[in-house]
Formats: sequence, structure tokens, C-alpha cells
Amino acid sequence: MQWLVEPFQYEFFRTGIAVAMLAGALCGLLGVYIVLRGMSYIGHGLSHAIFGGAVVSFVMQWNFYLGAGLWGFLTAVLINQTARRTRIGADAAIGVITTASFAVGVALISRYRRFTQSFDAALFGNILGVTWDEVAVVAGITVLVAAVILVAYKQLLFTTFDAEVAQVYGVRTQWIDTLFALALAAAIIASMQVLGVTLIAAALVIPAITARLLTDSFDRMMLYAVTIGVLCGALGMYVSFYVDIASGATIVLLQSTFFVFALIVSGLRHQAGRRLAHVHVD
Repeated sequence: MQWLVEPFQYEFFRTGIAVAMLAGALCGLLGVYIVLRGMSYIGHGLSHAIFGGAVVSFVMQWNFYLGAGLWGFLTAVLINQTARRTRIGADAAIGVITTASFAVGVALISRYRRFTQSFDAALFGNILGVTWDEVAVVAGITVLVAAVILVAYKQLLFTTFDAEVAQVYGVRTQWIDTLFALALAAAIIASMQVLGVTLIAAALVIPAITARLLTDSFDRMMLYAVTIGVLCGALGMYVSFYVDIASGATIVLLQSTFFVFALIVSGLRHQAGRRLAHVHVD
């Protein structure tokens, strides 16, 4: 059991495993709504858009979380409004707006080359450089997002499964979409230091899809997704420590392994159900 305790003697591991588990829970929680809404692409797009906001924040000497958060929220609102008020589909709006935002970040990096290296962490994650102050920020965002989902649980659930009927019953779906966009932007900012822009979309989608393969219950799906996110965050840190590979990539690879396992289990369960039905028919 020494291998379980040994890494905790290092400060970077203690902060890393704490933030990895928090980010895993946060992404797993929001990922359920993203998957059920068919919005898997928005996680990928928003993460790239927020990267542009992070670079602008640096250039303007704004607070990173405030500047990137405001940029991400405005991007999400712009996507929603473009999709609602024009004939452009949501996927096309995401592609145009978020790619343009990412290009702004890349252009500024090429102009101000002195901070190019510091933004490698934003692109690929740098969990080993996380401080306790940043852990506190991620913890605060996780608690805040969980509180928002708890308070707006019924409205979010109704809007997720049938937005048109929800609107008929008086649910202000536009406000719910805006609230969800804000929560998603906050989650991406919190997870950027852990996973980087290139891997956040996977962390948002994979645990939720895996949970969907294992259950048809919404509540259990949420529980499974959060559990997978937390577990992969902790295991990913251990594997990264002992194998000496990037922590963010390790976490996503473990999530992918869970997905393959769930896919196999789901396939076997489906085959067993068909065989049982065949026996009953006979």
C-alpha cells in the first residue's frame, strides 16, 4: 500500500489530485446535460473560444478568471442568439464564432511572443503547476455550479428533454439556456488548467456518454458520470506520477477505457435481452 501514500509527500501531487477530482466531478455533472441535449460540440467550441478570451485578458492585464469568464459567457450567448434569430444552425454558429475567437488568441500570441510558453498550459493543461489558490477557485466554481443545477433542476430537466413543451408550460427556456451557458463557461475555465483546451471537450462528454450506456435513469446517469469523472481524475494522477506521462491526457485515456468497458457491458446486456425475448417467444 506504500504506492498509494508515497505520492502525497509532494505538494504538486496533493494539489493536482484535488483539482483533478474536482474538475472531474464538475465536467461529469454538466456533461450529462450536454450529452442529453445533443450539444457535445459546444464544449469543444467554447473551450477554444475561452482560450481567445484568456489571451485577451493577459494582454489587457485583466484578472484571468474574470476576463476569460466574461468572454466565454458572451460567446455562449452570441451562439444561442445567432442560432435562435437566424437561419444558421447551432453547429454552424458554434463553428464560426468559436473558431474566430480562437484565432484572436492565436493572433495575439504571435504578436506578443513573450508569453507564448505560458499559454502552453492553457492549450495542453498543466495540472502539476496548480496552486492551492487555484484549487480553491475550482472548488468554488464546482459548488456554485452544483447549487445552480440544484435550484434550477426541474427547469433544466424539462428544457433538456423537450424545450418546446417546457416553453408551453411557462418555463423560460431562453433564460435557462443562458444560465446553462454561464455554468458551462465557468466549468471550462476551471478545468482549463487541468486538461487544457484540447482535452476539455472529451472530459465533458466521455463520462456522461459512458454513464448513458450503463443506465436509462437520469439520476443514476448523473451519479455515474460524476463518479467516473472523480475516479478517473484520481487514477489519472497516480498513473501519470508513476508512468511519467501528461496528467490531462492520462485522465482522458482512462475515461476512454471506462467508455469501452461500458460499451462492451451494454452490448452484452443487449444480446442477453434479445436472447431472453427469443426464448419467451419460442
